[in-house]
Amino acid sequence: MNAPASITVTPILVADLHVEGERMPVYVHLIDHPDARVLVDTGMTELHPLLDDMDPRMYPLSEQDIDVAAIDLVVNTHLHADHCGGNHLFAGKPIYVQRRELEDARSQDDYTIRDWVDAPGVQYVPVDGELELLPGVRLLPAPGHTPGTQVVVVEAGGRPVVIGGDMAVWFGELDDPQTEGQRLVRALDPEQVWLAHTHEPWRPPSDSGER
Repeated sequence: MNAPASITVTPILVADLHVEGERMPVYVHLIDHPDARVLVDTGMTELHPLLDDMDPRMYPLSEQDIDVAAIDLVVNTHLHADHCGGNHLFAGKPIYVQRRELEDARSQDDYTIRDWVDAPGVQYVPVDGELELLPGVRLLPAPGHTPGTQVVVVEAGGRPVVIGGDMAVWFGELDDPQTEGQRLVRALDPEQVWLAHTHEPWRPPSDSGER
């Protein structure tokens, strides 16, 4: 199927965390596609004792100028707490996650906050490997941050745009890729890569001059 040209990606700040002496942003990403509105990750909506040491400040989707009810599909890049804490807002909507990630989140201790993963009404669509979600939007396994991490690749003509979650946490990890997932993303020759914890997208050094 041909990819439509009118696919946009919008970052939405939903929280920030205190990490290593600095405030680190937490972003989710909204894909506006002619066939559906897709939300990649859901951030956090409430405090939890397991996260107290990071002193979260939250800006929940439910309190922003976002029509939560208009979201058709949700993708979790992975199921760490700061990426799935808003899943409960989408009870009854399909939430796409790699099967390995879902199994690990449900079985491993100290992996995530399980009450947030399996909040009432949350319905997962387990994915095994690569999947075309919509024309021009596909899910791609990108192991590294967790074995079940996936990224979202948006192709609307020209070079792809990638929504990476924590596939990389800071730009240097994409400048010098070390994990399988980081190398896979670089091999796509993306125009830009949106990450969960940076304010701006990463761009290849050849596109952005001196970094």
